[in-house]
Amino acid sequence: MKFKDYLKDKLYLIIITFLAIGLIFLLFTAFRLEKYVIYSGIAIFLISNLIILLFDYFRKKRFYNDLLENISNLDKAYLVLETLENPEFYEGKIMYQALYEINKSFLENVNYINNSKKDFKEYVEMWIHEVKMPLLSLSLIINNHKSDINSSLMFQLKRLEDYVDQVLYYVRSENAEKDYLIKEIDLNSIIKNIALKNMDDLLDNQIEFIVEKTNVKVLSDSKWLEFILGQIVNNAIKYKKDIENSYIKIIVQEEKTKVTLVVEDNGIGIKKSDIKQVFNKSFTGENGRARSKSTGMGLYIAKKMCEKLGHKISIESVEGQYTRVYITFSKDKFFEPIK
Repeated sequence: MKFKDYLKDKLYLIIITFLAIGLIFLLFTAFRLEKYVIYSGIAIFLISNLIILLFDYFRKKRFYNDLLENISNLDKAYLVLETLENPEFYEGKIMYQALYEINKSFLENVNYINNSKKDFKEYVEMWIHEVKMPLLSLSLIINNHKSDINSSLMFQLKRLEDYVDQVLYYVRSENAEKDYLIKEIDLNSIIKNIALKNMDDLLDNQIEFIVEKTNVKVLSDSKWLEFILGQIVNNAIKYKKDIENSYIKIIVQEEKTKVTLVVEDNGIGIKKSDIKQVFNKSFTGENGRARSKSTGMGLYIAKKMCEKLGHKISIESVEGQYTRVYITFSKDKFFEPIK
């Protein structure tokens, strides 16, 4: 709160004060008072008004400066009321009460939205688990009667299962802290699960699944990591080249402070103009529009989940040659492993 701005706000009072001084001077002169009496009276009046003005300024300055400074320093500005003392001047009390009512209303609305969001999340999760049961039954029926069922039906069922999983993990990632459990896991077991889950697609597309040096343990959540890796492998299958020696290669690079999981494929690759946007929400890129009806959500959810788990994910690609996705796990004691 600047004194210059305060004076501008009080300009009407200053003008009235000087008009009053003029009237006092005229009045005292009319009564033929001594000059020293006139000047003394005007000086007392002027000094008293100046003291009142300065006193009012300094007590307001402290409150408003604290208000502005605390708002700028807080990540959640709506909590500023907790950092302020109830002021002594009337205008400040009105503002303090207004802030209290605004804050109360805001928190009530936030609680309402959070409860609605929680209810919706619980409903979606329940619905997904209910849907998974008939999908699982259909999958078992198809696998038991492969010779009698068209392969396109199996492909569409697999897509449906993948999209249901995608919705489930997207919803869970909104409240990730309650849904994941960090512990020491074996990458080899995760990769085996991915290979088994995608075995039919790998065989149908004649893609060689190569695994090198994956007997390494990292700190992560097994279900979440399996979903993340599954999204990457699904993309590699989806965007394969029509060649005989197609492959997906998984390599683990272990260093002193980190472990890097590399998923490489020799598919169609990603355009240079698209590479920086592949983790954006709903981004499909040229390949997604040309090759399949992609949702553009897989890599977005994968990145979001990696950030929640404390992992780093990045991607590099040369169009028409290869794509490599890197997931980096820190070896620092950021998380305490659960045995």
